[in-house]
Amino acid sequence: MAKRGGFPGGMPGNMNNLMKQAQKMQKQMEEATKELEEKEITASAGGGAVEVTITGKKEVTKVKLAEEVVDPEDIEMLEDLIMAATNEALRQIEEASQQSMSKITGGLGGMGGGFPF
Repeated sequence: MAKRGGFPGGMPGNMNNLMKQAQKMQKQMEEATKELEEKEITASAGGGAVEVTITGKKEVTKVKLAEEVVDPEDIEMLEDLIMAATNEALRQIEEASQQSMSKITGGLGGMGGGFPF
């Protein structure tokens, strides 16, 4: 009668290695996330007329407007420029996040495509 439980052929050693690797990866991901959260990205629109600074936590920390872009007759353009600069900053933060995580999880591509970060 076969033994119940356990792993045949010495699997526990491989499981220990796998657990150590997973713990190491988790620590690296935590460090990368903290580093990213402390990062700030500034993006502009309208040739630099509007600048938006955003953190890795996706919080807007600064909006800078050139005087010439503040036209009471054309509020819609100003709104569009602020939106464009904010979206670009968010895109750059997302790109930085993906690059940071792919450095850590890049070796897992053969195991089902890696993680969806």
